[in-house]
Amino acid sequence: MVTGGTGTLGRRVVRRLSAKGRAVRVLSRRPRPAGDREPYDWATGDLSTGEGIDAAVEGVGAIVHCATTIGRGDVAATRRLVDAVRRSGGGPHLVHISIVGVDRVPFVYYRAKLATERIVAGAGLPWSILRATQFHDLIARIVDAQRRLPVTLALGGVRFQPVDAGEVADRLAALVVGGPAGRVPDMGGPQVRDHRELTRTTLRARGRRRPVLPLRLPGAVFRAYREGGHLTPDHAVGRVTYDEYLAARTPPAG
Repeated sequence: MVTGGTGTLGRRVVRRLSAKGRAVRVLSRRPRPAGDREPYDWATGDLSTGEGIDAAVEGVGAIVHCATTIGRGDVAATRRLVDAVRRSGGGPHLVHISIVGVDRVPFVYYRAKLATERIVAGAGLPWSILRATQFHDLIARIVDAQRRLPVTLALGGVRFQPVDAGEVADRLAALVVGGPAGRVPDMGGPQVRDHRELTRTTLRARGRRRPVLPLRLPGAVFRAYREGGHLTPDHAVGRVTYDEYLAARTPPAG
């Protein structure tokens, strides 16, 4: 079963597992779309309330936990998932995606992800945890969200190591097939690049002309970002560069 199976990462994991001949169940808060004929099972359940989760976990041999609330809600959602598995009496392999630097950057969301790691590792079930750097999609969305502004803001002094979501999905699918591995080596993109440079690259690819204004924010979180706490240059195993990601997509209007 893949939680968040319709999201940026989850839908890619579903495709990879299906391609490997694995029977897959998608967990989503929404009913299956009309006309969806893909060869996977569908379970409607809500990790924020627990509704439908007991039925969803019945009979599964592995759970790839990709669902996220982008906040503290991840902790309660992960606990509900683990509790449902315990009630089922099963012992599936929990494969969990986390973020590089959750133990070094004191960002609220990162602290929540670190807490979810501890829940997974302490659940008494077979488990694997992969930490990855930011997806290419996120870097692009930060720029696109500002398309109506006269200038585009970038984090001054901050670098990112964007990684392709499809490659992360490949790694998660391999973990399912390979069996429980505990905390596996981090996964980072092939390049560490300044956020201002990434922003300019995105604007050029989108055909937009905007000044890029570096924003240097105070506080412990952004100090940790400037120090590279979210980077893993020793594990730059991704192959798809950010430029290649942009070139493969049609620029949106605006």
